[in-house]
Amino acid sequence: METERGQWITSVGLLVLRVGVGGFMLSHGVGKVRMLLAGQSDQFGDPIGLGAPLSLALVAFAEFGCSLLVIIGLATRLAALPVVFAMGVAALVAHGGDPWSAETAAKAFLAGTSKTWFSKEPALLFLIPFLALAFTGAGRVSLDRLIWSRLRARRSGPPGQADGPAMA
Repeated sequence: METERGQWITSVGLLVLRVGVGGFMLSHGVGKVRMLLAGQSDQFGDPIGLGAPLSLALVAFAEFGCSLLVIIGLATRLAALPVVFAMGVAALVAHGGDPWSAETAAKAFLAGTSKTWFSKEPALLFLIPFLALAFTGAGRVSLDRLIWSRLRARRSGPPGQADGPAMA
Protein backbone atom coordinates (compact mmCIF):
# COMPACT_ATOMS: atom_id res chain seq x y z
CA MET A 1 0.00 0.00 0.00
CA GLU A 2 2.87 2.39 0.74
CA THR A 3 4.24 1.69 -2.73
CA GLU A 4 0.91 2.72 -4.27
CA ARG A 5 0.94 6.00 -2.29
CA GLY A 6 4.54 6.67 -3.29
CA GLN A 7 3.71 6.13 -6.96
CA TRP A 8 0.86 8.63 -6.75
CA ILE A 9 3.06 11.20 -5.01
CA THR A 10 5.70 10.74 -7.72
CA SER A 11 3.03 11.11 -10.40
CA VAL A 12 1.76 14.35 -8.88
CA GLY A 13 5.36 15.60 -8.83
CA LEU A 14 5.71 14.70 -12.51
CA LEU A 15 2.43 16.50 -13.24
CA VAL A 16 3.73 19.65 -11.53
CA LEU A 17 7.00 19.37 -13.49
CA ARG A 18 5.20 18.78 -16.82
CA VAL A 19 2.73 21.65 -16.40
CA GLY A 20 5.32 24.04 -14.97
CA VAL A 21 8.20 23.59 -17.37
CA GLY A 22 5.86 22.86 -20.28
CA GLY A 23 3.91 26.06 -19.63
CA PHE A 24 7.05 28.18 -19.56
CA MET A 25 8.36 26.55 -22.75
CA LEU A 26 4.94 26.95 -24.38
CA SER A 27 5.14 30.70 -23.75
CA HIS A 28 8.42 30.76 -25.70
CA GLY A 29 6.84 28.68 -28.43
CA VAL A 30 3.94 31.10 -28.88
CA GLY A 31 6.41 33.76 -30.00
CA LYS A 32 7.97 31.37 -32.51
CA VAL A 33 4.54 30.38 -33.88
CA ARG A 34 3.66 34.07 -34.29
CA MET A 35 6.94 34.68 -36.13
CA LEU A 36 6.23 31.69 -38.37
CA LEU A 37 2.67 32.77 -39.17
CA ALA A 38 3.80 36.35 -39.83
CA GLY A 39 6.44 35.14 -42.28
CA GLN A 40 9.27 36.54 -40.17
CA SER A 41 11.65 33.61 -40.53
CA ASP A 42 14.32 36.02 -41.80
CA GLN A 43 14.54 37.29 -38.20
CA PHE A 44 15.37 33.79 -36.92
CA GLY A 45 18.80 32.23 -36.92
CA ASP A 46 20.04 29.21 -38.83
CA PRO A 47 22.23 27.54 -36.19
CA ILE A 48 22.70 24.15 -37.87
CA GLY A 49 22.46 25.04 -41.56
CA LEU A 50 18.88 23.97 -42.34
CA GLY A 51 17.78 27.44 -43.40
CA ALA A 52 15.99 29.97 -41.24
CA PRO A 53 12.42 29.03 -42.31
CA LEU A 54 12.88 25.33 -41.52
CA SER A 55 14.80 26.10 -38.32
CA LEU A 56 11.99 28.36 -37.13
CA ALA A 57 9.33 25.77 -38.01
CA LEU A 58 11.18 23.01 -36.15
CA VAL A 59 11.74 25.15 -33.07
CA ALA A 60 8.09 26.29 -33.11
CA PHE A 61 7.03 22.63 -33.32
CA ALA A 62 9.31 21.70 -30.41
CA GLU A 63 8.62 24.68 -28.15
CA PHE A 64 4.88 24.94 -28.82
CA GLY A 65 3.55 21.62 -30.11
CA CYS A 66 5.74 19.29 -28.08
CA SER A 67 5.38 21.39 -24.93
CA LEU A 68 1.61 21.16 -25.26
CA LEU A 69 1.87 17.37 -25.55
CA VAL A 70 4.09 17.24 -22.48
CA ILE A 71 1.66 19.39 -20.48
CA ILE A 72 -1.28 17.08 -21.21
CA GLY A 73 0.89 14.00 -20.85
CA LEU A 74 0.45 12.58 -24.35
CA ALA A 75 3.42 10.81 -25.94
CA THR A 76 5.45 12.51 -23.24
CA ARG A 77 8.76 10.70 -23.63
CA LEU A 78 8.74 11.18 -27.39
CA ALA A 79 7.47 14.78 -27.19
CA ALA A 80 10.21 15.78 -24.76
CA LEU A 81 12.99 14.81 -27.19
CA PRO A 82 12.56 17.61 -29.78
CA VAL A 83 12.62 20.13 -26.95
CA VAL A 84 15.82 18.58 -25.57
CA PHE A 85 17.38 18.75 -29.03
CA ALA A 86 16.24 22.34 -29.63
CA MET A 87 17.56 23.47 -26.25
CA GLY A 88 20.84 21.64 -26.84
CA VAL A 89 21.25 23.48 -30.14
CA ALA A 90 20.27 26.77 -28.47
CA ALA A 91 22.76 26.33 -25.63
CA LEU A 92 25.70 24.83 -27.50
CA VAL A 93 25.37 26.32 -31.00
CA ALA A 94 23.21 29.46 -31.05
CA HIS A 95 24.66 30.62 -27.73
CA GLY A 96 27.95 28.75 -28.12
CA GLY A 97 30.05 31.85 -27.59
CA ASP A 98 27.94 33.20 -24.74
CA PRO A 99 28.74 32.71 -21.05
CA TRP A 100 27.32 29.72 -19.15
CA SER A 101 25.49 31.75 -16.53
CA ALA A 102 23.09 34.65 -16.79
CA GLU A 103 24.99 36.38 -13.97
CA THR A 104 28.27 36.34 -15.91
CA ALA A 105 26.49 37.54 -19.05
CA ALA A 106 24.78 40.39 -17.17
CA LYS A 107 28.05 41.50 -15.59
CA ALA A 108 29.77 41.56 -19.00
CA PHE A 109 26.89 43.52 -20.51
CA LEU A 110 26.81 46.06 -17.69
CA ALA A 111 30.59 46.42 -17.83
CA GLY A 112 30.34 47.17 -21.55
CA THR A 113 32.44 44.16 -22.60
CA SER A 114 29.46 42.45 -24.28
CA LYS A 115 26.73 43.81 -26.56
CA THR A 116 24.13 41.37 -25.15
CA TRP A 117 23.26 39.71 -21.87
CA PHE A 118 22.61 36.31 -23.53
CA SER A 119 23.86 33.11 -21.89
CA LYS A 120 23.52 29.34 -22.19
CA GLU A 121 21.70 29.14 -18.85
CA PRO A 122 18.04 29.54 -19.95
CA ALA A 123 18.32 26.85 -22.63
CA LEU A 124 20.03 24.47 -20.21
CA LEU A 125 17.40 25.15 -17.55
CA PHE A 126 14.78 23.94 -20.04
CA LEU A 127 16.87 21.08 -21.40
CA ILE A 128 17.37 19.38 -18.01
CA PRO A 129 13.70 18.90 -16.95
CA PHE A 130 12.62 17.87 -20.46
CA LEU A 131 15.46 15.33 -20.51
CA ALA A 132 14.26 14.02 -17.15
CA LEU A 133 10.72 13.67 -18.56
CA ALA A 134 12.10 11.79 -21.57
CA PHE A 135 13.46 9.23 -19.10
CA THR A 136 10.61 9.15 -16.56
CA GLY A 137 7.55 9.60 -18.74
CA ALA A 138 4.44 11.46 -17.65
CA GLY A 139 3.39 9.49 -14.59
CA ARG A 140 -0.09 8.31 -13.69
CA VAL A 141 -1.84 11.67 -14.05
CA SER A 142 -1.59 11.82 -17.83
CA LEU A 143 -3.22 10.88 -21.09
CA ASP A 144 -0.38 8.41 -21.64
CA ARG A 145 -1.47 6.43 -18.58
CA LEU A 146 -5.16 6.61 -19.52
CA ILE A 147 -4.56 5.39 -23.06
CA TRP A 148 -2.12 2.60 -22.09
CA SER A 149 -4.32 1.32 -19.28
CA ARG A 150 -7.30 1.11 -21.66
CA LEU A 151 -5.22 -0.65 -24.30
CA ARG A 152 -4.03 -3.18 -21.71
CA ALA A 153 -7.61 -3.74 -20.57
CA ARG A 154 -8.73 -4.41 -24.16
CA ARG A 155 -5.89 -6.88 -24.72
CA SER A 156 -6.65 -8.80 -21.55
CA GLY A 157 -10.27 -9.37 -22.58
CA PRO A 158 -13.09 -10.17 -20.14
CA PRO A 159 -12.26 -10.87 -16.48
CA GLY A 160 -10.76 -14.31 -16.05
CA GLN A 161 -9.30 -14.40 -19.54
CA ALA A 162 -5.71 -13.28 -19.00
CA ASP A 163 -4.38 -13.61 -22.55
CA GLY A 164 -7.30 -12.02 -24.38
CA PRO A 165 -9.66 -13.68 -26.82
CA ALA A 166 -8.65 -17.01 -28.31
CA MET A 167 -7.52 -16.89 -31.91
CA ALA A 168 -9.32 -19.25 -34.29
